[in-house]
Amino acid sequence: MSRRIVIAGGHGKIALLLERQLAERGDTVVGLIRNPEHVADLESAGAEAAVVDLEKSSVGDVTEHLRGADAVVFAAGAGPGSGAARKETVDRDAAILLADAAVAAGVPRYVMISAMGADLRGDDLDAVESGDPVFAAYLQAKAAADDAVRARRELSTTIVRPGLLTDEAGTGLVLIADHTGRGSIPRQDVASVLVEVLNTPGTAGHTFELIGGETAIPTAVAAVSS
Repeated sequence: MSRRIVIAGGHGKIALLLERQLAERGDTVVGLIRNPEHVADLESAGAEAAVVDLEKSSVGDVTEHLRGADAVVFAAGAGPGSGAARKETVDRDAAILLADAAVAAGVPRYVMISAMGADLRGDDLDAVESGDPVFAAYLQAKAAADDAVRARRELSTTIVRPGLLTDEAGTGLVLIADHTGRGSIPRQDVASVLVEVLNTPGTAGHTFELIGGETAIPTAVAAVSS
């Protein structure tokens, strides 16, 4: 059965890969983007594009784009080079805005691309902050977003925390665990895991880390819901 899936941050590297995979499965995919110049890139990936700036939109604005959707995926991010303030307005606030809009639109499913290290607290977070305060702000923003989205009981939420992202070809083999240890993973494999998560309702309510490994993606995701 074809689904309608809306992806916030629709022009991101993982998002474009995800859009293509979902479209090839026969799903209807809508990417929320800030820059209208990116419309053609989404269309070439098989997705529809909706121009909406999550930093400037209200819950009502975003709700209109989510009506009729079966799931939303948060793939937006302030990106490298941005300061601590935009980590808050994009990585935290936009994720929460999407959750509130999903609830208002009656969308049942929310999949979050978070970050490994978003659960750091205390001395561990202080150590990161002393070396890279902007990265520490990013982890704090991700942690706050994860907590806020999980608190929306109307949503069936899965939070995926990948390791170091690479642009290498996907292998189809991953390691999924509550804590995997440090490691890298191709963006293509992250996108494939997200597809499998969307196909596996039992992953709702779970938060897990994700790196390259030795287990086929369908098997690794199925183990999350068992």
